[in-house]
Amino acid sequence: MDYVFQCNYDSDTNNIHPMSTFYFYKFLWLEMNKKVSIFLVFLLCSVALRAQELNAKLTLNTSKISGSDKTVFTTLQTSLEEFINGTKWTESNFSTIEKIDCSFTIILNSMSGDSFSGEILVTSNRPVYNSSYITPLFNYRDVDFTFNYTAGEILEFTPNNISSNLIAVVSYYAYILIGLDFDSFSPNGGAPYFETAMQIVNSAQSLGVKGWTAFENDRNRYALALGLTQESMKPFHQLWYQYHRLGLDDMASNVERGKGEISSALEILPKLKEVKTSNANLLFFSDTKLDEIVQIFGKSDTETKQALYKSLNTIFPTKSSILDKLKK
Repeated sequence: MDYVFQCNYDSDTNNIHPMSTFYFYKFLWLEMNKKVSIFLVFLLCSVALRAQELNAKLTLNTSKISGSDKTVFTTLQTSLEEFINGTKWTESNFSTIEKIDCSFTIILNSMSGDSFSGEILVTSNRPVYNSSYITPLFNYRDVDFTFNYTAGEILEFTPNNISSNLIAVVSYYAYILIGLDFDSFSPNGGAPYFETAMQIVNSAQSLGVKGWTAFENDRNRYALALGLTQESMKPFHQLWYQYHRLGLDDMASNVERGKGEISSALEILPKLKEVKTSNANLLFFSDTKLDEIVQIFGKSDTETKQALYKSLNTIFPTKSSILDKLKK
C-alpha cells in the first residue's frame, strides 16, 4: 500500500518532518474507511512519532588490520551503529517510515593500541514521491578519519563538550544527512542542522586532528559545513529543493514538467561555480548526482543533451567518463 504523497509542510516551525502531515492524513483516511477507531489511529501515530531520525547501517572494514584481537572491532561496530540509530538528533518528529536511510562505512588502515586511522564513506537517500525510485542525497568519502576507542566505551553526543573525534565525526555527518533531507522537502529546511554541523566543526578544533581545519583542503569537514552555511552559497539550497521537491517528486505526475524543473535547477550550478572555483558543495553534488542526471536526461532529444553536456562539462571537467554518456 502506497503512503507517499504531496507534502504540506510549514517551513517556519521545523517541528514536524516535512512528509509527516501527508503520511498522517492518508493513514487516517485509510483507517477510517476500514472503520478502525480514531482513537487507535492517534495512538499508533503518537507511537510512531517517537522514532529517531536515522536508519543507518554501519560497516567496519578491517581487512588491512592483521594480528589483532577482533573483539574490539565487533564491539565498535555494534556500539557505533546503536549510537547513530539510538540518538535523538533533533526536536522534529519522525515516524518509522520517515526515517532517513543511510550508511556509514569505516575502512581502517592502521591500528595502534586504542588508536585507529582510516577513512569513512557516508551515503544517504530518500524515496521519490509516488514511485519506487530512490534518489541519492549524499555520497561522500572522508579520508582524514582518526580516533581512539576502547571496547565497552560509552558513546554519547554532548554538543557543548566534544572530546572524542569518533563522536564528533559521526555526529557531524548525522546532521549533514538530516539537513540535506530537510532541504530536499522545503526551502532552506536544513539550515538549523547545517548550523549544528558547523558548531561541531568549531568545537572540534580543540581536538587537534585533521579534517576540521579551515582551508586545509576543498573536501574536508570544515569546507563542507562552510559551503552549506555561508551566505554566498544560498542558491545551492534553492537548487537542492527545486531539483528534488519540484522536479523529481513531480515526475510521476508529469515527466516533462518534472524534468523541466530539474533542468531549471541545474542552471544555478554555473552561479555556484562563480562563487569559488572549487568548493565542497559542487564536489559532493557531482559525486552524488551526476549519474542520476545522465539517467534522467539520457532519452531526451539531442539538442537538450548537447546543451546539458556543455554546461555540466564546463563545471565538472573531471567527470567526463560520466557525462560522455549524454553524447550518445
